[in-house]
Amino acid sequence: MSLDPAFLGRRRIATSEEMEQLGLRIGEQLEPGDLLILTGPLGAGKTTFTRGLAEGLGVRGPVQSPTFVIARTHPSLVGRAPLVHVDAYRLGSAAELDDLDLDLERSVVVVEWGRGMAEELADAWWDIEIERPVGAGEDDADLDPSELDADAPRFVTIAREERA
Repeated sequence: MSLDPAFLGRRRIATSEEMEQLGLRIGEQLEPGDLLILTGPLGAGKTTFTRGLAEGLGVRGPVQSPTFVIARTHPSLVGRAPLVHVDAYRLGSAAELDDLDLDLERSVVVVEWGRGMAEELADAWWDIEIERPVGAGEDDADLDPSELDADAPRFVTIAREERA
């Protein structure tokens, strides 16, 4: 697991540009075999974060949500690990995720909506939760649910997890 421990913990992200920059800085550090599990509601910024991560890895884009294709591989343009971007939202179980036959050893794998499923893929992973306050009154960030793509503060919590 290659991520600088300084990224661990909770941080406030004010804009989508900041979310991409966080992803970029993390992507610059990732190595083959790294697994990131992204959790957050619709519009939280999971794909925006992954776009930045892809840029940091130096992979071919564009990075879009893989909702309908389930998994998309982005090859490296700079001799680093490819990015495998997975959307587990439509999957019913860890077995279906395993059936995708992801190249975990030679790739960086990002699984959106993977909590409760993707943990079985590796002995250790990065758990990244993105919170999008909606009408919570938190930090004057009241966001109407109809404005999911609006620039509004998010909270990102990064933890390193290991299978027991």
